[in-house]
Amino acid sequence: MSGETPNQQASSGGNRPRSSRRMAFAQQELRLISALVLLLGFGLFLALPFVLSIGSVVFLPLTTAIILTIILSPLADKLAGWGVPNILASLIALLTFFAVLLLALALILQPAVALFDSVPAMANTVAERFSELQDEFAWMAMANEQLSALMGQSGAREVVLASPSVIQQLAFATPSLLLETLLTLLMTFFMIEARVRLRRHLLFDRASYGTSIKAARVMREIQDRVAAYILTVAWINGCVGIVVAFGAWMLGVEAPVMWGGLAALLNFLPYIGPLIMTAVLTLFGIGTAETLVLGFIPAAAYLALHTIESNVLTPSILGARFTMNPVMILIALSYFSWIWGVFGALLSVPILLMLTAFFDHVGKPNLVGFIFGEPLFATNLMALGLDENATDHAA
Repeated sequence: MSGETPNQQASSGGNRPRSSRRMAFAQQELRLISALVLLLGFGLFLALPFVLSIGSVVFLPLTTAIILTIILSPLADKLAGWGVPNILASLIALLTFFAVLLLALALILQPAVALFDSVPAMANTVAERFSELQDEFAWMAMANEQLSALMGQSGAREVVLASPSVIQQLAFATPSLLLETLLTLLMTFFMIEARVRLRRHLLFDRASYGTSIKAARVMREIQDRVAAYILTVAWINGCVGIVVAFGAWMLGVEAPVMWGGLAALLNFLPYIGPLIMTAVLTLFGIGTAETLVLGFIPAAAYLALHTIESNVLTPSILGARFTMNPVMILIALSYFSWIWGVFGALLSVPILLMLTAFFDHVGKPNLVGFIFGEPLFATNLMALGLDENATDHAA
């Protein structure tokens, strides 16, 4: 027999259902809050493109400045470690990036301007090649015309809308581009210069020591991951550009340096950039070669090089740390290209890396499991709260 009295047994038996009901109510409340968080997150995901697109003059330079700060901060830290003042180290880091960017654009744009005069001749050659193909497949056009006649379709009128010329578009876009570039450089400089104060703020201005350590780890992981990825990919793409330039020189293609630089820059766009480069080389090859077979050689050689680089070289160098889901990369490309165009496509992978590093520390939401009744996050928040309370009571 137990030493409890009947009143004590009744009291303990009544506490168990009450505690279980309290736990069930807390689980339902947590699930309701998680559902509200998901709905708010989904609404923000849908509304954010319109806000960022309308305010691109502000948000695009800010996002670019944040990514450039992450990339250039290690260089500024290295210069500061050598005794260079913080302001001067930040300025040197920014000017180094700007000089490399101008050099890359000069290597590409200068030969492109010289090659621009031969574009009409290449266009005529491409038209002749496709006219030859069209003559070979003339039976398909005749079949289409007969089908249209049987269906009673007549030729529709074609309405051509007048659009601004290229010079007018450049005249309208140049002031905005200069303003955004100036804002980006200024914000990048001040962010790099303030990096030491930001780190001290994250470490020493938090309420608890554990929060300070976690914030510092998140910031360090984001900086290391994004900077290491971009610098490593830059070296790989530079090697790809050198190989493309050497191959263009061996094949006798005009302006091999321009083709190498273009291949290196487009390779920063996963999947989309190599496709664009392949299409450009195909059109250039058909427009300059004597036959169609010879015209496809530059594109085929580049495609073989890209296959080796993307499937063997890049995965072996980057490793599992930078491995990302291709579906997520394509979603990020389409999402930020929709918002900011070409600049959004260039920034999509660094932004995805920043979000991946952040969620690796905070915790990735279990979206599929949440639909079937599992917690939204792997960490049980109620158990975590109970453990913290027990630790506080023990202390």
